[in-house]
Amino acid sequence: MDEIRPWLFIGGYRDTVYKELLDRKSIRAMLQLAESVEQPGIESLFLHVEDMDPIRVEMIEKGILFIHTHAGQGHNILISCGAGINRATAFCVIALKEIEGLGLFEAFQEVARRHPEALPNLPVWESLCEYYGEEVPYLDVMRLAAKNQ
Repeated sequence: MDEIRPWLFIGGYRDTVYKELLDRKSIRAMLQLAESVEQPGIESLFLHVEDMDPIRVEMIEKGILFIHTHAGQGHNILISCGAGINRATAFCVIALKEIEGLGLFEAFQEVARRHPEALPNLPVWESLCEYYGEEVPYLDVMRLAAKNQ
């Protein structure tokens, strides 16, 4: 689990099952994209987002609502997928865009700086670009990811 911001963390499935780690990081909300894991005292939302498919608009909007709700309540949020590389990166980018008003590429830079494994796949990145109406070449994303690894 890596800290993107004091309120925003990224991780993989393994992080959602380790209650002691969640408590140490004061996680009170988990947006899960691989498998639903319930933990006492932590509100969870599982979104069925396939690893290699575009993200459907309704999934983006449900994620945005969850992020706004919990960030607005001052909760620390963990966003997780299977390995913490693709889908979790996308929703961390969404979180930074929504909460801090960053552009997509700037948000990705912030996630990648703190989580070197970050690399949304092409259909996922295109979903974000289409949803937000930003044209950010995927080649730029790949170059930054390669530089960070």
